Amino acid sequence: MGSNDQNRVTYFPDSVINETTLPQRFTFPFYYEPHPLTKLAAAQLQQYLETQTGLEHNFGLTNDNETMAIGKMFGVLVVADTAGKIGYLSAFSGKLAGSNDHPKFVPPVFDMLTENSFFLKEQEVIDSVNKQLEEIESNEDFHQLKRDLDQLSAQSIEEISAFKNELKTNKENRRLRREENKTNPDPHDFEMVEADLSKQSHYDRHRLRLLTAKWKELLEDTRTRLAQFEDRIEALRNERKERSATLQVQLFEQYSFLNKAGKTKSLQDIFSATAFGRPPSAAGECATPKLLQFAFAHGYQPLAMAEFWWGAAPRSEIRKHKQFYPACAGKCKPILAHMLEGLPIDENPFLQAEAGIRDPEIVFEDDCLLIVNKPAGLRSVPGVDISDSVYSRLKNTLVNTEPLMVHRLDMGTSGLLVVAKTKGAHKHIQEQFLKRTVIKRYAALLSKAIGQAEGEINLPICADPFNRPRQMVCFVTGKTSITRWKAVENTGDVTKVHFWPLTGRTHQLRMHAAHELGLNAPIVGDDIYGIAGTRLFLHAAQISFVHPKTKERISFEVAEDF
Repeated sequence: MGSNDQNRVTYFPDSVINETTLPQRFTFPFYYEPHPLTKLAAAQLQQYLETQTGLEHNFGLTNDNETMAIGKMFGVLVVADTAGKIGYLSAFSGKLAGSNDHPKFVPPVFDMLTENSFFLKEQEVIDSVNKQLEEIESNEDFHQLKRDLDQLSAQSIEEISAFKNELKTNKENRRLRREENKTNPDPHDFEMVEADLSKQSHYDRHRLRLLTAKWKELLEDTRTRLAQFEDRIEALRNERKERSATLQVQLFEQYSFLNKAGKTKSLQDIFSATAFGRPPSAAGECATPKLLQFAFAHGYQPLAMAEFWWGAAPRSEIRKHKQFYPACAGKCKPILAHMLEGLPIDENPFLQAEAGIRDPEIVFEDDCLLIVNKPAGLRSVPGVDISDSVYSRLKNTLVNTEPLMVHRLDMGTSGLLVVAKTKGAHKHIQEQFLKRTVIKRYAALLSKAIGQAEGEINLPICADPFNRPRQMVCFVTGKTSITRWKAVENTGDVTKVHFWPLTGRTHQLRMHAAHELGLNAPIVGDDIYGIAGTRLFLHAAQISFVHPKTKERISFEVAEDF
């Protein structure tokens, strides 16, 4: 082991270790409360980031160059070294200041940026292809030919159309002359007129053929000269695509991950059995795989991990400066399944049904529907691994009736749910949801004081494909998501608000509360977009819709208990 590798470990003082209970199992990476040692490690790393001036990376924590700001996920891994000493390793996701080489942090699993690496050499070729493309696509002759073709095409259509109208007029005039000529008593004069009219008709068709041929030749000549540019562009684009794909496969094979038993697996092998079929972009560049790779390569025992965000939030995701986050599911979950094989790990909380949750309270019932007050912590419908839910509990209590869930609430959200008892009622109420005629009001506690009194949030939302069930804001592919809100009570650093969702997107209220372009205040207890607590303080307090049988609007309300 080189001295530089030894310097990657920051050891805790013996006094700290003596006062701390070491974890018996490794952290479940996708939902965790940071161990005290990881909190201490993260605090030390954050102090380093605050005082280090040589990183030359714009995290967006100052007002300078805000448009170039790139926040980063950092990770710490508490380890026991080969002598049993306890310390921690540090890592960052991706690159930092355009480089992978920083003494404080563990190296990447594969450093594609090393001098004369195949990646850099091939990247130079791809950059050369890009440069050729840029030169052609900015060539003035190329753009002039495109303008000429558009202009000539329009001119040819206009001129040929005008000429055809002229020929149409000529044809009508010939028809009238023929009608007049039918009364001509002199057979010789009759034949002379008919011959002249026929000659005029042939001459008009000849002129049209000449005009059409002229424009065809002119347009084909322009298209041929333009095609020389376009064929070259297509060839360069195909070359770039093929080279990039080949380079990507080469990179995937270079990323080889260790586990406790010393068994290695490449990215390609790891992701071949997943729904992706192939590794997504930047897979293997996250902090936790880097940390585990270094630990296994040097014989260290991983004890606990944690990741936190440092810097300005990206526009699409919800990331708060210094806040802890789980490892990303899409890119890291398949990798960590291999890397953590054989390690005792904390229980997956997603597989643990929460004990002691009361039954949903029936607020209203008739022969068409039920209105229930769902307690926080109970699913609306069964999950893949946990069947306990509003649906399963109602199914056990209703006699000869299949509960038909009209809509859902997040597991952590409490409040009013509509459950149909007949297919007709289900269809009728669902149509009202689709037409957005159902009126819903929620109550929530936000994690900070809100300056405004009320407003409307319009942020399009879509699923984060690599981090489900998280959602993200996207102004290109996101679906329209609109929420009206009103602050009803300010208590120190907490604000109670009422929400009226005008659309019904997944996690809409949680996203609109937490995102910096929304209220920038996560709901208290939000374990996905904020900080986990005793519960998610979000409650579906009121709902109003048209009864499927009586056709009268009915309304129900259950006040929040916070």
